[in-house]
Amino acid sequence: MKSYLSNDTEAKLKKTKELPPHIHFIGIGGIGMSALAMILAKKGYSISGSDQKKNQTLKKFEENKVHIFPTQVESNIDEILKVHGKNILVVRSSAIRRDNLELDRAKKYNLKIKHRSEILAFLIEQKRSIIVSGSHGKTTASTYIATLFSYANKNPTAIIGGIVPLYKSNYNFGNSEFLIAEADESDGSLVKFNPNIGLITNLELEHVDHYINLEALIETMKQFAQKCDCLITNFDCDNLRANIQNSKWFSIQKVINIDFALIPKESNGCEIIAEYYEKEKFIDVIKIPVPGIHNLSNAAAAIAACRVAGILFKDIKKGIDNLKLPSRRFEFKGLWKNRVIVEDYAHHPSEIDAAISIASSIIKTKNNLSKILPKRIVTIFQPHRYSRTQKFQEEFAKSLSKSDLVFITPIYSAGEDKIEGINNKNIGHKLKKIKPNLEIYTPDNNQNLIKLIKEHTFEKDLILIMGAGDINLICENLFLELINNKLISNDIAA
Repeated sequence: MKSYLSNDTEAKLKKTKELPPHIHFIGIGGIGMSALAMILAKKGYSISGSDQKKNQTLKKFEENKVHIFPTQVESNIDEILKVHGKNILVVRSSAIRRDNLELDRAKKYNLKIKHRSEILAFLIEQKRSIIVSGSHGKTTASTYIATLFSYANKNPTAIIGGIVPLYKSNYNFGNSEFLIAEADESDGSLVKFNPNIGLITNLELEHVDHYINLEALIETMKQFAQKCDCLITNFDCDNLRANIQNSKWFSIQKVINIDFALIPKESNGCEIIAEYYEKEKFIDVIKIPVPGIHNLSNAAAAIAACRVAGILFKDIKKGIDNLKLPSRRFEFKGLWKNRVIVEDYAHHPSEIDAAISIASSIIKTKNNLSKILPKRIVTIFQPHRYSRTQKFQEEFAKSLSKSDLVFITPIYSAGEDKIEGINNKNIGHKLKKIKPNLEIYTPDNNQNLIKLIKEHTFEKDLILIMGAGDINLICENLFLELINNKLISNDIAA
């Protein structure tokens, strides 16, 4: 099979200009920003950053002699200029508001300012790259690819939007010529990338704060597709099949006319047995050691990317047994008073469906992650962004209705301004119409949430904590036993 990451690619690598010797990241603790900052620090750049959060990521920066400012104020820029002069670069993400004080001071001094995507584009151009995009599964698929590469002794540089179990980090500073990274479609910045291999996991309307409709998102993905030397897409996704021109197909539903197929045969709630095909030819039976049909699709995507990259199937198979989900993707956190605690990053209706489906499968198959066999699904859902909540209220209610008990917290704004009339109670009202007998609570604050959880959950409940905000940190106050046993991480994706 032709490799799109062969030595022939060397001639295509662009000679990019080096970045300024000192780089300052506004909001360095975010999951995307922190990986870039650490890679650049490992490459020898002087790095500083600011972040008001307190988490393990910031501690790692300090261990690597990266100076962290605990607030985002104008004087931070003044201090950096005194030490490094004006030949510095300031990096921001889309999460940084235009009225940010550091950003404003950098503009006044006419400093170089780049979006985080431009830094990732710089790193992509220096490597042979596999870049993963899609509405769902980017972090999982890219985690799988990086893991399979590592077990095939390729040691890639990896920039991932979650904590990769193999690396215990959201990045890997590899010594090979390979780079694996996510392409974030949330702000359209992925059109800046020129990947050797592009991968799109699926496509449906998301990030409604940026895209007015699905057609706008499709147009952005078309631009990304045109930038890829080779593009791998999911045949099982109607929107991809109808709108995106690709090079290779992967599927978990179909073998005929599919380049890479992984067809499920058995599932016990914790793993899936599947038959693997290439170009309609049966290759082997594979055991994927993670639950969920969506994770099987992510595994198929990862195998396809590795094969297109030229990795032999026998080397891929060595790593498959070691596949693990990234942090906050149906992550078993431990037991609290004989309740099974699971955390998931789900913040879109499709993702909630997928997480609840895994929980349901565990209960039905009587195969569990711990010594407790759960009997009920209890969901604690924190809506993420007012714009998303406004757009998907009905869909959220429908997805959550598959639970036995539901807690819906106040909305995590992610920096958005409030939208009048949009709150957690809207979802609760719609959910009650769908399932009148369902026990639903919509507390006004976190203290009330914890009180309600203590009062209304029982032993042998599977408590599924979902959301992309700070719901994991909020629940630490309740699951204190887990913290003392160091089973809950202090990291939060931003």
